[in-house]
This record gives sequence, C-alpha cells and structure tokens, in this order.
Amino acid sequence: MSSGPSPRLDAELAGVTGRMVETRRDLHRHPELSHQETRTAQMVAARCRELGFSVREGVGGTGVVADLAGGGGSGPTVMYRADMDALPVDETTGVRPVRSEAPGAMHACGHDGHVAIALGVGEVMAGLRDEWSGTLRLCFQPAEEIADGAVPMIEAGALEGVERVLGLHLWTPLDTGRVAVTGGSLFGSADEFRIVIRGTGGHGGLPHLSIDAVVAAAHVVVALQTLVSREVAPDRPAVVSVGMIRGGRAHNVIAEAVQLDGTVRAPDQALRESLMRRVEEVARAVAGGLRAQVDFEMVAGCPPVVNDPDSAETVRRAAVEAVGEANVEFARPLTVGDDMACFLERVPGCYFLVGAGDPARPVRPPHHHAEFDIDEGALPVGLSTATRALLAWLR
Repeated sequence: MSSGPSPRLDAELAGVTGRMVETRRDLHRHPELSHQETRTAQMVAARCRELGFSVREGVGGTGVVADLAGGGGSGPTVMYRADMDALPVDETTGVRPVRSEAPGAMHACGHDGHVAIALGVGEVMAGLRDEWSGTLRLCFQPAEEIADGAVPMIEAGALEGVERVLGLHLWTPLDTGRVAVTGGSLFGSADEFRIVIRGTGGHGGLPHLSIDAVVAAAHVVVALQTLVSREVAPDRPAVVSVGMIRGGRAHNVIAEAVQLDGTVRAPDQALRESLMRRVEEVARAVAGGLRAQVDFEMVAGCPPVVNDPDSAETVRRAAVEAVGEANVEFARPLTVGDDMACFLERVPGCYFLVGAGDPARPVRPPHHHAEFDIDEGALPVGLSTATRALLAWLR
C-alpha cells in the first residue's frame, strides 16, 4: 500500500462533489426533527449498501451504522460521525439554492451538509478501498439538537471496536475555504437548570404581608450573572444564561412562585461541575436572604467537546493538504454544545470546523436562525480534509 497521498485521491474527491451538493439539497428540502429522521436514515442506509458497506439501522433510535473493510487487511476501526436532525424553525424566503418544504422544520445548523459530506467520504473511501486497511465505520446520528442521540447509539454498540472517531461541523462565521482545528476544547458543555422560587402570595398593595417570589427571582437572575464575570477567569469561555421566566397571574397580585429555566456552558468538566454547583448555591442563598424557598433541578445535557491532541494534529495536516497552510487556523473554544462530546469522552478523536460562510456576505444569519444557509463550496473542503485524515489513520 502507498504511504503517501494517493494519485487517485483528487480524482475520487472531484467525482463525488456533484452528488454531495445534490444530496445536501435533497435533505434541505426534506428536513426531519430530532428522533424523526426516518427518511434521512433510509436514504443513507440505502446509499451505504450501494457502496458495499454492511449496514445496521435503528441503532439507538433512527441511527445508522455502516462498516466497510479496507482491501489491505486487518487494521484499526475508525468512525466518522455525522448528525442528521433539523431544527423546529420555519425557514424564511431568501436567495438560496433550495428551501425547506416541511413547515416548522429547517436545517438551520448545517446537518444536511454533514450528512452529504459523510456519504461523500463513504464513496471516496470505497473507491480507494484497495489503498487502506482496517475498517471505516460511518455513524449517522439522530437528535444532536436535543443532545439525545449519541448516548443511545453508544449504548446500542456504535462505538464497539472503534479506536478513533472523527467529525466536522460546518461553521458559517468562518469563511469558506478555511478550516479550524484545536487539540483541546472546541465546544462547551450544555446543561439545563430549573429554579422554582417559592414565596407567599398576597395583595399587590400590601406587599409587606407576603414573600414576593418575583422580587426574589429578579435578584437571583442578577446574582447568577456574577458567576462568570467574577468567578471564571476572563480567558475561559463560559456562560450562565436564564432563558425563560414564568410567574404571576395578575398585575395586582403578589406571585407566590416563579420558575427560572436556563443553561450552563463550560469548556471543561471541572468548570462545568463548579458552575452547576454554584448556580444552586447562589439561587438558594439569594432567595433565602429574601425569605423565599428554592426547588432546584439540574438536567445534565452533554459534556464539553474535547479533542485528542494527536488526532487533532493528524486533522491539521490533512487540512493543510486540502486547503493550504494559510487557510488553516487554531479553533478557539466556543460556548455552543454538541453531543459529539459523548463519543470523544470514550474514544480519542477530533471534531473540527469547516468554514461555510460565503466570503461575499460579510453579514451572515447565525446558526439556528430562520435565514441561515451554508455556502455549498464548503462541502468539498470538508470532504477532502476528512478523507485525508481517515486515510492517514487507516494506512
């Protein structure tokens, strides 16, 4: 087997670009929400079988796992993961190649492109099968948007025998043609908390006879903002956000209870645990100082996405081959979450960013926005980088 770049690789990569774009557009027209990805799963399973993969469907729900053995004999099993689900967003009309045909659902985070790239990876690797050894496993994961897809797939055996895992996220704040990689934390943890502050209701004109849950809740919200600004080092990205407040029934009635729902994001497990603990401590202390009581619930989402340095270096070199040294940069940690973290907790690997923002559009709607769109020129960049990294591990 060749130890260097395959003379056939560029031709194989170029040969699948058109199908990747077609696949992405088909998926964009037919988005499916978390745990409802049946059409997508059936499509990827059928395509993988056509390429010679052995396929398991219904893995952890609507997940699909597809294995292909290289022609060079025994070797490691390396997994490439792509998420499939869309978001509950109504896409707005705009200048774009395709638009969602499903009311209330939209690929507003680029997962349509992720699936298209994964299938492209499968096609290229199948075409180069005689040049690598071991096993390539494609993992098509449901329910990333609600952080409920990776763990069920792992429990169903998706990671069995896997020695490394790879994945990418199309990222529109980064220009198309650029790749960002880090050997440490890429995305933060994503956890949810619920605080119910209980006082005693009463007449709005006689507040001294009540314990005002609204006032206590307001103080708790303000106090929670000091956890990042005064307890986390300025160079460490972290977030404590209260996204929802519910309480009260009338303008002249003191509310007896107020519910606060929020999220905690942290770049590493130690800070994650510290912030989760401090949210509860601060809420109880502040509300207690105002004579109110607190019911607290923390719902663990997913841990931080932390890359293995050796795997990240392989990806960095692959990206340099794909787009040139000048277009590869260090990825600074972001406070978004992704349950790719659950795979990386168990197996070394790398999750990296592929620029998907049209350089001609300096102002771009953010991910999860109704006007979000990717530059399809990002697809071949993701394909080339991922394939080169996989070949480096499987040669």
